[in-house]
Amino acid sequence: MGNVLIDPVIPEKEQRLADKIFSGVEERLGYVPAGLRLYGISPHLLQSFSSAVGYFMGHERLSQKLLSFIRYLVSSEANCRFCIDFNQGILLSLGVTEQELQEARSNPRAAPLEERERERELLHIALTAVDNPEAIDETRVSAAREIGCSDRDIFEAVYIASNNRAFTTVLKTFNLEHQEAFA
Repeated sequence: MGNVLIDPVIPEKEQRLADKIFSGVEERLGYVPAGLRLYGISPHLLQSFSSAVGYFMGHERLSQKLLSFIRYLVSSEANCRFCIDFNQGILLSLGVTEQELQEARSNPRAAPLEERERERELLHIALTAVDNPEAIDETRVSAAREIGCSDRDIFEAVYIASNNRAFTTVLKTFNLEHQEAFA
């Protein structure tokens, strides 16, 4: 484990904004994840990122298990230890077993999701989109609609996967692999 390459010093004139966001996260999670602390270097990006996270935490149609599996599997493919561990912890707290996590890594369609057909299709579309966006065509989208996926569901599943890929890229670029990075 190397050292984090940049020090996320919060700009003085934006300290209150960052503090407000961090205190809300700490209130909800009990701590501020190191990956989020890194965003403190740019409080407006921190605000945008945390707003998106908050939106998905209360999502009405995409289950927390589905969203966590999307993030977990995208992170696993990118080999981002921080995100793998974080999302694995969420999935374990949602009743997923270690064996089910391993099975899902080998075969995402084996992920234990409540709305099997609909959620597995959204998971598959999201994972495909981050690696091969051209593979998502009208036939795929129409098939997803036929099993109850709305266009918004499809868009937001792809968004969460793409956003997670970007987040893992930022963390890996600056060598942030563990929660203890700023301890």
